[in-house]
Amino acid sequence: MAALGLPLRTFRSLVRELRYTKGEAGRSYRDMAAYQYLKEAFRAHRVTSEKLCRAQHDLHFQAATYLCLLHSVRKHLALHQEYHGSGERSPEEVAGLVGLKLPHQPGGKGWES
Repeated sequence: MAALGLPLRTFRSLVRELRYTKGEAGRSYRDMAAYQYLKEAFRAHRVTSEKLCRAQHDLHFQAATYLCLLHSVRKHLALHQEYHGSGERSPEEVAGLVGLKLPHQPGGKGWES
């Protein structure tokens, strides 16, 4: 199994992804229920000098998995917006793309470039 890294780094990365998702709401990420949940969960499962929390590893693994999901969804949406087609084009638009004039256009004398 791959190393998970530090829990603080995972928490900060999750907060960064939450900042990206706040977009349309216009709210701060600190007002989101997901942020409140993550903050409380990481605080409840941190290792102190008095105890060794066995659930911390499970929480960290779930958090890293969720981070991977959020990151992948954000990248997928960016790729989808960049490469998604705008629908069908009219014949006039297609002919205009290659510099041709259609016969029924004003000033057009057939298929000439």
